[in-house]
Order: sequence, then C-alpha cells, then structure tokens
Amino acid sequence: MKRIVIAAAFILSLQIVTAHSLNAAPVNFGAGAHYSPKTSGDTSLDIPVSAYANSIFKLRLDSIQKDVQLDYNEYVQTYIDLYTRHRDEMSHVMALSKYYFPIYEKIFREAGIPTEIKYLSIVESKLDPTAISRVGATGPWQFMATTAKIYGLNMDSYVDERRDPIQASYAAAAYLKDAYQEFGDWLLAIASYNCGKSSIERAIEKANAMDFWSIRQYLPQETRNYVPAFIAMSYVMNYGKKHAIVSDILNFHPVTDTLMVDRMVDLGNVAKALNTNLSDITMLNPAYKRLIINGAANAKRRLIIPKVDQKKYPALYNVLNGLPDPVLSQPLPTVAALSIPVPAPQPTYVPATYVAARPAAVTPSANPEYYVIKSGETLEQVAAHHGVNVRDLRAWNNIPDGQATVEQKIILNPVAKITKL
Repeated sequence: MKRIVIAAAFILSLQIVTAHSLNAAPVNFGAGAHYSPKTSGDTSLDIPVSAYANSIFKLRLDSIQKDVQLDYNEYVQTYIDLYTRHRDEMSHVMALSKYYFPIYEKIFREAGIPTEIKYLSIVESKLDPTAISRVGATGPWQFMATTAKIYGLNMDSYVDERRDPIQASYAAAAYLKDAYQEFGDWLLAIASYNCGKSSIERAIEKANAMDFWSIRQYLPQETRNYVPAFIAMSYVMNYGKKHAIVSDILNFHPVTDTLMVDRMVDLGNVAKALNTNLSDITMLNPAYKRLIINGAANAKRRLIIPKVDQKKYPALYNVLNGLPDPVLSQPLPTVAALSIPVPAPQPTYVPATYVAARPAAVTPSANPEYYVIKSGETLEQVAAHHGVNVRDLRAWNNIPDGQATVEQKIILNPVAKITKL
C-alpha cells in the first residue's frame, strides 16, 4: 500500500510481499512509505500504558471513540507528534476530506462499517485517487490488481476502478466487513487490511489472544505501526485545531451531478461544453485513464460533472449525443497540467434530472459517426482518412485484431447518449 511520504528520517525499510489470495490484504504489504517513525527492534512498550492514563490525548481520543477502539500509548503519541509537525500537509488533507469523506461515509453506513474508518484512507493514500505505490497498489484505498478483481473492481485499457473513490470504497468496505466477521475486532480488521488475514491468524495463534496490542509483537513491522498511525490520524482529524492545523481553502464546485452514459464520450468535449477546465472533469472522474468514458449499452459508465447553469444543458446534450455545437470550436480553458486539484466540499452523486430536450432543428454533423467498409479497405486506411487513431477505432468497434469485413458498419465518432440512472 502506498503510504504518506513525509521525511526520509521517518521512512521505514518495508518488506515487499508479492503473493496475494483471497486471504491477502488489499494491497502489496509495504507497498509504499507512510508516516512511520523509526522504532527499535523491541516491540514491547517502553513505558507502561498506565503512564498515559491521564493524558489529555487519551481524554480526547476517549471523547471521539465510537465503534472502533481508540487506545492511547507511546506508539500512538509518536504518530500524533509526527502528524502535527506537518501542518501544511495535514491542512491539505483536511481540505480533501471535505469532498471525499461524504462519499466514504455513505458507502460505509450502507455496508455496516464504522464511518470513522474513513481516516484509514489518509494513511493509505493522502486521499489521492491517482496514488500509485512502487509495486503498483493504486487509488485512494491502495488496492493491488489481484485483490481488486476479487472485490469486483474492473481494470482495462480505459478504466481503473481502483482510482474511483466510489467503487474503491465499496471494495474496501467489503474487505473490512469480511475481516471483522472473521476476527470480531475492528482494530484486527484494520491491521489485516495492511498485512492480510493470514498474518493476523498466525499472530493470534502465537499470542493466544484476540486483540491487536496482545498480538502486535508477532505482526510484520509495518503493521505494528499501521494501527497506531490510524488512531493518531483519527485524533488529528478531530483535534487539528488544537495544534494550529486548519483546512485549506477550497476553490471548486461544491455540488456535482451524476449521469450514466452508454457510449464512448470524450471528457475533453464535456469540459468544453461546460466551459470548465479539463482538470476539473478529470478530478471528478479519475478512473478513466485515457480521458474517454468507455460506456456501452450493456455496461453504462458513470460521468460526474460539476453542477452548472441550465443555460449549458443544450451544449452538454449536443456533446453527449454527437451533435454540432459552437462551443466545440472554442479552445479548451488553459490549464497548467492535468493534475488533480483540491476538490470542494460535500459532493452529491445523485442521478441528474436536467436532461435537455433535443433541439427542434439540428444541422447534421460535418464528421460522420459511422462508415461502411468497402472492398479492399483496411482499418488503417479508414482511420487515416477520417483523422482518428486506429487503436481507438479498434476499441470502439471491438476489433482487437485483424480487419473489419466488407460492408461492416463501424463507429467513427464515438459519443455518449445521456441515460438516467
């Protein structure tokens, strides 16, 4: 799993484990660096837990404890100290949480998962949907490909649902629920998210105990620090103001709409129709690797857009239905890079209800949507003649290799058609 990179002095040398199975953790163990101060080889507490009994930190953790046990000891304090020293980074994370946490909370409530486990995603990825660890763990919940497939996440040349905050959160919730049903303890379920259920089972057998702190010394080094990091993050996200940590100011659309598309749609054209930056659209739709939504009649895809003035509905309708619109002749708003910007608070991903009526009179598109293959023609020739990429042409028409047949009708101008959820 990818961890938050802070300072080299605090980064542990982590063990890379490549095997995954149904009993594995969602990511490759030790996949990345995170807030992890150096520790000695001795895994026992250097100071008795009772020494922390009257600490203000313990009192604060007790006050926010819900379903997940938030113990306090020297390991947790070490991470609290570490996080509170990095105010700028924590301020940025707090800003991101205003967008992502409502998504996580809704999904976790539906799955019966304590909503406070949302803080685990910060330990995993700093709430970055495009985060990729050195071994390929990807997305806000840092899934490796094998485990992602087990929990229903799709990955192909167009989409990587590990990067989708909604889909990945459903998968994370499913994993955590499975682990809790096995161990009956949320801290053990959280620990298994890092090291895998089999590692927890072995540690339980060695310690002859069923709680995290009793089995901690038998767990991988990274996992020994993983649970304290989660507890400390829970503290900082609730009591950051006590340490002069405040959220960054957000400058993004506070509300969104969701559409389902059943054909190919270019995110660049959506951005033009809405007169917004492409980076804004890619931030809301991070799963689409090629900036193309590969929707199909039997596999509709989600398109999230910022809520806009109704005057833009006709232009959006035209774009999603392949109709000409003057807005498409305008240049895309300039952006420095296609990086993920800081998103805005409280997204909504409810079905859109504003689909505009088709204009009464529409001029036919200058570029045909379809073409019928003639005798002797190749896909390469057709692609060159119409100014499209032959690889896209093959993907749009499900022709992975070989040539189209004579008289075959192929798609040249893939666009999406709005369909309600």
